[in-house]
Amino acid sequence: MIVRDYTLADATAFRDLNLAWVEKYFSVEPEDRAQLEDPQTHILGKGGAILIAEYDGEAVGTVGLVPGHGEGVLELIKMSARTDLQGKGIGRALMDAAVAKSREMGAKQIWLETNTKLEAALALYRKSGFRELTGDELTPTPYDRCNCQMVLDL
Repeated sequence: MIVRDYTLADATAFRDLNLAWVEKYFSVEPEDRAQLEDPQTHILGKGGAILIAEYDGEAVGTVGLVPGHGEGVLELIKMSARTDLQGKGIGRALMDAAVAKSREMGAKQIWLETNTKLEAALALYRKSGFRELTGDELTPTPYDRCNCQMVLDL
């Protein structure tokens, strides 16, 4: 498995891999649609990046990084792994690549929001050094499903 930068040829895989997990646990929201249907405008065009996990020449996982939540902060978004390959280290590889890419992009922090029912994702974030935000640290979210925000200092 390798993790590489997104290309235009990855647009369908990026959309489908993310829709698979969102639709399994939640409802697809307007912000999801915008990012998944037009990642060029809503992620890359904002100075962000998308990474693709590839196995045997096929896209099997994704993660995005987009500026926001303050100077030097990147938001980790749209992290996915093909369901039949979960548990094979795709998430760990994507997280390691996202942290390296964030440093390369000059970030001082990575911020994310998630839902506490995504236990495997929470475990990965915690193992990676993310801490949960509370009280005044929390910021408004465009997602109804998000009930947890976390940050990693780089």
